[in-house]
Amino acid sequence: MGPHPAVAAIRLAVRRTLADLARHAVPGGAFAAPPPTPPRQVSADPTRLPRAQAPAGAPLVLVACSGGADSMALAVATAFEAPKLGLRAGAVTVDHGLQPGSADRARDLADRLRALGLDPVETAAVGVGRHGGPENAARTARYAALDEAAARHGAVAVLLGHTRDDQAETVLLGLARGSGARSLAGMPAATGRYRRPLLEVDRSATRQACAAQGVPVWDDPHNTDPAFTRSRVRHEVLPVLEKHLGGGVVQALARTARLFRDDADALDAWADLAEREVREACTADGGPDGGLDTGRLAALPPAVRRRVLRRAAVRAGSPPGDLFARHVEAVEQLVTGWRGQGPLHLPGGVEVRRRCGSLFFRTQTPNA
Repeated sequence: MGPHPAVAAIRLAVRRTLADLARHAVPGGAFAAPPPTPPRQVSADPTRLPRAQAPAGAPLVLVACSGGADSMALAVATAFEAPKLGLRAGAVTVDHGLQPGSADRARDLADRLRALGLDPVETAAVGVGRHGGPENAARTARYAALDEAAARHGAVAVLLGHTRDDQAETVLLGLARGSGARSLAGMPAATGRYRRPLLEVDRSATRQACAAQGVPVWDDPHNTDPAFTRSRVRHEVLPVLEKHLGGGVVQALARTARLFRDDADALDAWADLAEREVREACTADGGPDGGLDTGRLAALPPAVRRRVLRRAAVRAGSPPGDLFARHVEAVEQLVTGWRGQGPLHLPGGVEVRRRCGSLFFRTQTPNA
């Protein structure tokens, strides 16, 4: 008898992601012949099926695990699938220190992850600041801790437990903020060292998988706290949409994200070429190096032009999380609505000035 359907679906999703990683990380490819020596050890996953460990020195993937159903289902599936593809699997749990007893919960979770056969497993205590609100500050601290752990252990990837429901919530949040196509594209399946194997899996499946395998989960009370924007979207906005628009809203929003991502990727590729052209045109016309030719910028479609301008601002030092559409639109006015206006000041101390038919972005040096 095979595994529970939810368990099988999650294992398949994880296997696909790990196979792609293994093709690039394991000498000989993901499906290279196994070594002639037997595995170092045999342990058991929660379904009591035997599971062989990958040899020492194999490429390592880390699972970011909070103890919730999504990340626990991911951790269990990764522990089961990774060794079969020649990968080691470990885990990191981040203690944000925002709730009583969080340190004890993190230690207990680390013990349970080790019992799955994951190695290395570590807890990372972080301090959460205030910049950008509590959700953004916690996210920033969490990713910094995951980046540090991945670099220290030499991990080829960090796996995140975001599901299709998380993707739908992200699309709604992007729509409410008016952040453009890239925001509506939601979370990518892969970005840098991060991978999201479960973006095509419903949140309910992760809970079913954990229940079927006898895996205890922890429900973070912040996930139901209406003080947090994502919690309100999850428990108030999406249920209303489902009620009045019919079922399938989550799936439709996730599909919208995929379509927007294809469009955004194509526009980004176009912007890559356009940025080189406007920089080269500025230099060719005798302008100083580093400027953007406003004539060439004005001839670009707005979607491409705004991407070029946003990239120039970020490259000059404007933080991406603080650079909003209204900032980029204001810079665009220096191109399409030029009336001799003075320089603009963007987040991060970046000044944008038009001079001699070119735009220049520079970071202002604070007065001593």
